[in-house]
Amino acid sequence: MDEWIAFAQQAQGIPWVHAVLVVLVSVLLATVVDFFAVRFLLRLALRSTTELDDQIVQLLRRPVFVSLVLIGLHIGLKILAWNPEIEGVLVSLIQTAAIFVWTVAGFKLSSTTLAGFSRLADRVAWLEARTLPLFDNLSKIVILSFSVYCFLVAWDLNLTAWVASAGIVGIAVGFAAKDSLANLFGGLFVIMDAPYKLGDFINLDSGERGRVIKIGLRSTRLLTRDDVEITLPNAHIATAKVVNESGGPHEKTRVSVHVGVAYGSDVDRVHEVLLAAARSVECVIDDPEPYVRFVEMGDSALIFRVQGWIDEPAMRGSGIDGLNTAIYKALGQAGIEIPFPQRVVHSAPAPGAVAS
Repeated sequence: MDEWIAFAQQAQGIPWVHAVLVVLVSVLLATVVDFFAVRFLLRLALRSTTELDDQIVQLLRRPVFVSLVLIGLHIGLKILAWNPEIEGVLVSLIQTAAIFVWTVAGFKLSSTTLAGFSRLADRVAWLEARTLPLFDNLSKIVILSFSVYCFLVAWDLNLTAWVASAGIVGIAVGFAAKDSLANLFGGLFVIMDAPYKLGDFINLDSGERGRVIKIGLRSTRLLTRDDVEITLPNAHIATAKVVNESGGPHEKTRVSVHVGVAYGSDVDRVHEVLLAAARSVECVIDDPEPYVRFVEMGDSALIFRVQGWIDEPAMRGSGIDGLNTAIYKALGQAGIEIPFPQRVVHSAPAPGAVAS
């Protein structure tokens, strides 16, 4: 026993022994914190109605544990009092490790937190599923920028020169990539304003029409009815007139066709035949019901408009085809004439010709 006491008294004057003890204590403290404090927080989190706090506690376990161990290593290096240059490099390495651990944890925490808030649409109106990628990317940019700043400070690099260089590079990149920046800001406006969403059928005033299959920060992709994929720069969409056929309270869309019948036809009978024809079309739904309107007395025909509703804009072509086919057959079976333009040509005899 006396020998152990004598060894302990001698070890008190050895720096590396103190350093090792500090590291061991930091590891023990990290283990205790992980075992008791984190588990206590987990029990409190389990009592809540959401899983967000449980996920946050789980994500914080590893960076907190590693940070406590790195703090012990940092104190141990100070106790050893090595060569200042070597000690400075080792301290910078420890700080770099801490920056890396917390940067990764920050990415995961921001994504998890934003995803959790996006599911609370009734409480967090500004964060929805469509704006989640925007805020997720912005948060990661902020975290990465702060991490780069901490890295420069940890290695005692001259920030003034880096900031000046970044400013010059930023100006050069701004001039060289002005179109890309315009598309980027256009993408931000599209995501924030949300004139359309994934799956919507849209029409642009430049003639493009199709289903939105991807909304990116640089471009939007449409899939046409011909299965042709069109990539449109967001800067073009941000300044264009966009007609969203899938917008409104539901995706149902109305289609209409015009048909003319001969003068003298029984208007009530025509109305019944056209309405029955519209109801017989497979892709025309019953709610809302199709209807017929007598809209005009034309030059050579009575003009009726037949309107029906389809489930989605992609069926517009099928709906118009079905209505035209059913109407033509129904009018033929009912004996109702469909007039067409006629021309009567009178030929006058040539001057001096003898009439027969």
